[in-house]
Amino acid sequence: MTDAGAVPAWRKRTAGESRLAATGAVVGMVVLQVVLPAEFRPQPTWAWPAVEALLLVVLLVANPVRINREETWLRAVSLGLTGLLGLATIWSVALLVRGLIDGTLSDEPMKLLGSGLAVWLTNVVVFALGYWEFDRGGPAARAHAREPLPDFLFVQMQSPHLASRDWEPEFMDYFYLAFTNAAAFSPTDVMPMSRWAKAAMLVQSAISLVLAALVVARAINVLK
Repeated sequence: MTDAGAVPAWRKRTAGESRLAATGAVVGMVVLQVVLPAEFRPQPTWAWPAVEALLLVVLLVANPVRINREETWLRAVSLGLTGLLGLATIWSVALLVRGLIDGTLSDEPMKLLGSGLAVWLTNVVVFALGYWEFDRGGPAARAHAREPLPDFLFVQMQSPHLASRDWEPEFMDYFYLAFTNAAAFSPTDVMPMSRWAKAAMLVQSAISLVLAALVVARAINVLK
């Protein structure tokens, strides 16, 4: 059991979160963009992944190991990268939905399901990055304990005696949040506290629901 008056680790200054998991997620998104069929990618198809990779390299060079530097330009680059990934995802969703509605997409069910799954995964990853970037001001602000009130309430915050003394939310926790929200279309064990968090989860669930309904329905019709 923890002391009643003890300050939990997630509200203390820390050394900062490792960049490894978030970097892997960004690399995975860029790869998904590259392997998607051209009709589901923003044009020019090479430019978006190239710019995203360049911004990622800038972040790695400036803050390679732990995310603990609070600088305006660094924050702008990080948010710019997340924004580009988000725009590319929205573009892919729009192209996929339009093609399904007007019937211009290929009648190959495996291609439809594969492309739909790839777009669904980018939806999960980009919202995970968004939750991670904005909860309590972002990873660097969390390392310096700038914001005491969380935008997302994790189980470990409610029951600190069930977690290690040094527990604090990291990228994998936000990825889990984004995945379960996209799969269940609602919160599971992580509760949104602020209005922007609720709005973001609502939008993600709506996108996931549209993708699942349209892609699966079209693939079933093609198989018939």
